[in-house]
Amino acid sequence: MESKEKAVLNAMTKEGKPMRPGDIAKKAEIDKDEVSKIIEKLKKEGKISSPKRCFYAPV
Repeated sequence: MESKEKAVLNAMTKEGKPMRPGDIAKKAEIDKDEVSKIIEKLKKEGKISSPKRCFYAPV
């Protein structure tokens, strides 16, 4: 797993609740577009889920 992917997962884990991509980008200090791509990848790998529309949380 790449360091940016770890940063995205860590940001979501620390928050402890589902987050929007923009909020994840701020916490992880990564560009929002890049976070969106990472979210899609992690979703395909089954590492995160989307409990409600536009919100994401670690599995």
